[in-house]
Amino acid sequence: MQGKRILLIVGGGIAAYKSCELVRLIRREGGAVTCVLTAGATHFVTPMTLAALSENPVHTTLWDLDAEAKMGHIQLSRSADLVVVCPATADLMAKMAAGIADDLATTLLLATDKPVLAVPAMNVRMWQHAATRRNVASLRGDGVEVLEPDAGPMACGEFGPGRLPEPTAILAAITATLGGQAKPLAGRHVLVTAGPTHEPIDPVRYIANRSSGRQGFAIAEAAARAGARVTLVAGPVSLPTPAGVTRIDVETARDMAAAVDAALPADAAIMVAAVADWRVAAEAGQKLKKDGSGVIPPLTLTENPDILARLARAPNRPRLLVGFAAETENVVPHAEAKLARKGADWIVANDVSGDVMGGTRNTVHIVRATGVESLPEMPKDAVAAALIERISDALA
Repeated sequence: MQGKRILLIVGGGIAAYKSCELVRLIRREGGAVTCVLTAGATHFVTPMTLAALSENPVHTTLWDLDAEAKMGHIQLSRSADLVVVCPATADLMAKMAAGIADDLATTLLLATDKPVLAVPAMNVRMWQHAATRRNVASLRGDGVEVLEPDAGPMACGEFGPGRLPEPTAILAAITATLGGQAKPLAGRHVLVTAGPTHEPIDPVRYIANRSSGRQGFAIAEAAARAGARVTLVAGPVSLPTPAGVTRIDVETARDMAAAVDAALPADAAIMVAAVADWRVAAEAGQKLKKDGSGVIPPLTLTENPDILARLARAPNRPRLLVGFAAETENVVPHAEAKLARKGADWIVANDVSGDVMGGTRNTVHIVRATGVESLPEMPKDAVAAALIERISDALA
């Protein structure tokens, strides 16, 4: 970041106040910031505030006679190392996608020949609207890096994806973009499943397991950081969606199987989810009650679809298919047998007899037809990074 020049375009949303902290962080890391405010942004943060924090003039209008006498908007657009749009509102991204240039900010964006990083922030419904999804896809197709928003409570009182990421996370994205970090999975589609499934017994009870989803979510996040387009099919867990990941929430094994089928084709599929092996053959329509007789209602179980085995036999089978095996004994031998039985390329096995399910650390063994690679115990995000490094090498 030392000596790098950032052109920060601030859009007109309540999240604009976070741009002040972002400017401070960039300056702290040795970068220089020039700020451009849209008309809407000036209602949330003042030019004086950002001028004081950046120690540079702040620009708000295309009709600055002194600046435009020298084609100032062209100079601004070309003098930066990176253009950051933060917050990128739905309106501003729509104009960017359409090539509209009706104010200083959008004119700069159309005139720049430098990399552009957009950080969206808006209401959850606006973010999920088909028009916004089209605009995001269009911008990414044009080479604009668009971060995924955080999920959480919003100023409007609603909850969901659409929150501006914290300034520290935005700074990390800026640093990565400026550093030109290698993206070994760029252009690849990676499919990940994570979490448990819930198989209903009656309207209030279900069969489940203790999977927290943390390992699968960490793998999805690591794949996105490596440049992949990631589809995460998640069972019932309360984890935030990793940046840059498309998340599909499901409940049952049959839901997950359908979502996996719909997400294909993929270059790699990493089946981390702890899918319930069985479900109740006939779900009760009403809550099962104790009647005092001591008679326990029988539960007849039937097998759930084997998602990993089905995927291995699919006509559009991913080039690399990775399964997971949660074992409590004979971990590697059971994983070797599963590799042969399921038709996967790798099985990642771990011992879950302790507190791995729900915990933050893991010890895994990567079982391939050519042998077994055992990794030391490490945090789950480090396990994810190690796996994605190996998956990137395999796909290369």
